[in-house]
This record gives sequence, structure tokens and C-alpha cells, in this order.
Amino acid sequence: MNLGALRSHNTALVLDLLRTAGAEGISRLELAERTGLTPQAVSKITARLREDGLAAEAGRRASTGGKPRTVLRLVPEAGHAVGVHLDRDELTAVLCDLTGAVVAQRRTPLDLGAGAETVVERAVREVGELVAGGGRPGAVLGVGVALPGPLDHRRGVLHRVTGFPEWNGFPLRDVLARRLSLPVVVDKDTNAAALGLAVGSAVGGAVGGGMASGAAAPTNAGSGTSASGTSASGATAPVTAGSGTSGSGVAGSGTSGSGVAGSGTSGSGVAGSGTSASGATAPITRAAGTTPPIPSAASFAYLHFGAGIGGGLVIGGAVHRGTRTGAGEFGHQVVQLDGPPCGCGNRGCVEALCLAAVARGDLAEAARVLGTAAGNLVALLDVDLVLLGGRTVAAAPETFVRGVAAVLDERARRAGEDAVPVRVAAGGERGVAEGAAQLLLAPLFGRAEG
Repeated sequence: MNLGALRSHNTALVLDLLRTAGAEGISRLELAERTGLTPQAVSKITARLREDGLAAEAGRRASTGGKPRTVLRLVPEAGHAVGVHLDRDELTAVLCDLTGAVVAQRRTPLDLGAGAETVVERAVREVGELVAGGGRPGAVLGVGVALPGPLDHRRGVLHRVTGFPEWNGFPLRDVLARRLSLPVVVDKDTNAAALGLAVGSAVGGAVGGGMASGAAAPTNAGSGTSASGTSASGATAPVTAGSGTSGSGVAGSGTSGSGVAGSGTSGSGVAGSGTSASGATAPITRAAGTTPPIPSAASFAYLHFGAGIGGGLVIGGAVHRGTRTGAGEFGHQVVQLDGPPCGCGNRGCVEALCLAAVARGDLAEAARVLGTAAGNLVALLDVDLVLLGGRTVAAAPETFVRGVAAVLDERARRAGEDAVPVRVAAGGERGVAEGAAQLLLAPLFGRAEG
């Protein structure tokens, strides 16, 4: 795989159009029209992509005049990324191809409080077995790791993870990069999920669409790409991008504001069924059907309710992490001043109230509290959409969609406004792990922030 080519911003634009074109492919002329690059630049870029095994011919298409046009497509199996979700009590790992499709996964119990050495050892073992069982080791671009915050995304260092203060200051990114000999990116679980949603449904999208709204213009349109690199046989290519990346080979800079978010309706839109048995590697077949797309420059909140509660924010099409990458601590809004104590040290947090409601079997109350907090977020940021995810939501999606929507509907009625829609996020219980893989994949296509 050609590292120099993948560093090119123009190459990222071409790769993204090849990816969104799907199996039907796209012609060089269309690539030039939609990127603004010259036909000569597109020919140089696509020639190198073919040499590196990233692109291949997909047949010919009739033209309005002259000979039929050769159509090109992305080769999904030319590279893979691993996404790991370290939850408080469970580890989920997925192996994704270049389109983000899950080709294998593993799931196993985990105690995040068992200590750094134990957790790291488990993660290293699961990643190694996943790669060995589901893909070619030489084609793995790196590993994205998502876990509860707060943490420093840029440095890959954990802060006082809620309920697990012993992780404070631990350099998880660098430790895993040394153990795995692969680039590693670390982010909050909710940010990873939000990134996955922001780029997910662009894959397999309509061929007729142009560059997504908000995408940056091509740079130096007449230039080609450098010719160094490895063969197309899938040799190891430590290529990642974006802040917080450990390892060599930073790929083309991302363009925020692009991407289309996948979303589902209550009880639907969860891509990919067939989870494996605990700790086992299994191939994945994606569920049929599509989900309603979100406009590429949309703003939405992803609210994750699993073993805890957190939020991921996409503002104007880009993941919002904040100045210190600490945005999205949604679960620790205080909504009851004299409420029960929370693991963060406060009282009456959304997370504490919702977990208490679930523990006593009152899911409707948990949904109402979640809706109250979501209403605060909507009023503050004026987002277009609220997406719900996490295994607690997945266990009763209709209850949570109905409960959260009821609160938002009532607030909108009082304000004389249209209610913000509430949906179940695509991805199901492995949505965070899939988003973690996108921490490696999205920058290759110029979508580092969504």
C-alpha cells in the first residue's frame, strides 16, 4: 500500500468517491467532475490506487458519445481496521474492511476495574485472535480503541474514568501501540460512535451524488501522488490520520462537514446481525435494508446508554470534542440536586438516576429522565436529531424512543416549535466498536471528523 499516495488530500477525495460509489463504480470523468481535479490528475491518482490494489475495474459504462467509459471501484478487502470497545464490563472487537463493513467480531466479558495490566493483556489477546481469524495481518491499518471518558484524545491518555479513578494518567494509546506494533487511536466511546454514524451511511450511497456538503476543495489539482510504498499484496501499512494517532504514516488531512449519518427508526436500522459466542471470532452478514440518511452538514446528538451514559456530538457534520477533547459528558448533568450519589462524585446525575431506575425495572422512568437530559441538550445546542444507542436501549428500543420523544415533544409544543426527532442509532450493540474502527478508516477518505 502506497503511503505517499494515501497522504494526499486529493487521493482522499478520489478514494471517498470510489467508496460511496459502491460496487457499481464510477468513471474517471465523473471523478474529475466531482472533485474539481483535472482528468490528468485523476488518471495519475487512480493508476497508483490500482497499482496498490486499492482500486480495480468494475466494467464499462455507456457514454453519450465515443467509446464506453471504464468504471472503477474501491477494493474493500485491500485493507482492514480493528475497532475495540472497552466497556465497563465487556470488550467488543470488530474487524472492518475499507468500506467499514464488519467482517469478523469478538465479544468477551471484561472488568475495566481489574487493573491496567489485565485489561491491556485482554485487549492485545482479543485483537490478535480477531486479526488471525478474520483477515490478513498484513492488511491491518491500525486499531481504534473506544472507552468511557474523560480522556485526552490527542495524547491517548486516560483521565479519571468515571467509576475507575485508577486509570488516571494511563497512556493507553502508547502502551497498546507498543504491544500490538500497530498505530492506535484512543477516543471516548460516544465520540467513536458518533463518528461512525457521521460517515456510515455514506458507504453504498447513491452514485449520482457529488462531493458531500462541507468537503474541502482539492489542493494542487494538477499534482500527482508519490510513488513510494509497498506492493498490492496487502503488506503491513501503518497508515492512520487525525489527532491522537500513535504510529507512523499520517494519511490525508480530514475535511470536516462531510459525511452522511446513518440512523434508524425505533426497532429498525441496526446494521448487522449475528453476534458471536463469547470470545469467538465470527464472520458478519449485514442486515438488509437502509436507514434514513442525515444531511451531511447536520448536527445531532448520539446518546449512549449501556453500563453507563454518555453523549457524542456532531455539530455541522463534524464530531465536536471540545478544546480539551472532553465534550460529551452527558451522563453527568445534575438534574436532581438532592439525588442519589454518582460515581463521578456529584449527586443526582442523569446516569445515577437512570441506572437506579433500570435496576428497579422501571424503564419508562429511565427513558423519562434520559428525555429530560436530552431536552436540556436540544435547548442548548439546537441539534437536528437525537440518536439513541447502547445495549440498555437495544434491550427496549421502543420504550426509550417513546419516552425520550415524549419529553422533547412536550417541550416543543410549549415553545410552538417542531419537535426534534428521536431514533435508534444504526449499529446496534457493536456501534461503538464500529465507530472505533472509523478512527482509522475515516481519515483515509478525508473524513477525519465525520
